[in-house]
Amino acid sequence: MTVPLTHRARPAGPARRPARRPLPPGTTALVVRSVIAAGAVAVLALWWQDTERIAGPAQWLTGAGRITGLLAGYAAPVLLLLMARLPFLERGVGADRLARWHAWGGRYLVGLVAVHVLTVVWGYALTDGRGPIGEGVDIVLHWPEMLKAGLATLLMLGTGLVSARAARRRLSHETWYYLHLGTYLAVALGFGHQLATGADLGPGPARLAWTALYLGTALLVGWYRLAVPWLRDRRHRLTVAEVRPEGPGVVSVFLTGRRLPELRAEPGQFFRLQFQTRALRWAANPYSLSAPAHPQFLRFTVKDLGAHSAAVAALRPGTKVRAEGPYGAFTARRHRTRKVLLLGAGVGITPLRALFETLPGEVTLVQRARTADDVLFRAELAQVAARRGARVHEVLGSRAQTGDLGTALARLVPDLARHEVYLCGPARFSEDAVRALRAAGVRRGRIHHESFEL
Repeated sequence: MTVPLTHRARPAGPARRPARRPLPPGTTALVVRSVIAAGAVAVLALWWQDTERIAGPAQWLTGAGRITGLLAGYAAPVLLLLMARLPFLERGVGADRLARWHAWGGRYLVGLVAVHVLTVVWGYALTDGRGPIGEGVDIVLHWPEMLKAGLATLLMLGTGLVSARAARRRLSHETWYYLHLGTYLAVALGFGHQLATGADLGPGPARLAWTALYLGTALLVGWYRLAVPWLRDRRHRLTVAEVRPEGPGVVSVFLTGRRLPELRAEPGQFFRLQFQTRALRWAANPYSLSAPAHPQFLRFTVKDLGAHSAAVAALRPGTKVRAEGPYGAFTARRHRTRKVLLLGAGVGITPLRALFETLPGEVTLVQRARTADDVLFRAELAQVAARRGARVHEVLGSRAQTGDLGTALARLVPDLARHEVYLCGPARFSEDAVRALRAAGVRRGRIHHESFEL
């Protein structure tokens, strides 16, 4: 296959919206949260119907242990489902929001497990008239499935520690990712304990539903995290076609393969790429499309932020690539108004570059950079802007030099409050931008945010 390695921005033309009218913003997220909350209420109902009365400190403690154990057992598969790459979640909610939910829920789960262990051991210790340490040792050594449950608890607490913000700063993304996989083993080990000692999960509909939740989760995770990527890899056979410098420490990677249109990749989406070299084959990092998908190639733009991205810049043509995706809801499906602002900084400009070429309406792109040399895609953006009658602006300089972001946006984007905004960039920039946009009158539902921090 001959691949056009000289990428030229194609005319936007009259961009078409999806044939079906999209749901209002946030509908899928609201439905998913409601279903999760309803499940939690149903779990609490199990405890309620099996509890006739509570009398004395020991029963209060064991009751708290039962409640937290049930909620922890329910939360574990839910958290795995959030990150199972389910297509309707990835497109309807968005990968970055799912990651935030997962991170918040993970802290909740670790807290529930810790409270469950403490209250159960303390409650039974009061009942048996023993010390908590002796009671805890007896439970682990003599109760069915408790050795596995003890190991699951240690794995869960250890995952919580390495996922804490202070610890993550000291770990590479790849190290944290593989340590985080211990969660899957912890969930599997804890399942037998829940059925063996869970007083609220006796034979009957509750146990069947609980088992179906865990087995269904295992099947979905196995299919979408393992089987689908393997099948797509066999079908599309992606390889590196070219690595092209774009600026200081920034390169674009062009991938070619078979039947690329079948991927149905949309501007604004991303893939998780595993480059099959000795240094990179064990890391699957997310990279956004930096141009609309072409029938013969896909383009991703990578900034040198560490050893992984530096190794990507050194890739040679012909290197095999395993790809998961496309993922993400940062697409034209969120588009509702005619006036659109694309606001980006750093490597966050990559998905906006693809959207700039394809979004319908009156589109303005504002790129924030420290120096003129740090501006990406200047020539390409100018070509696209000329072809479709859009506008491109640059905000250059340090924060002290450029002043308040809101003031700059008000000057560059007249009638800012009536714009829909696609925002992507580093965390601090995004936080400042959201505050400035809200102060300018942009409704929160019109601010679409993509984060690279999770």
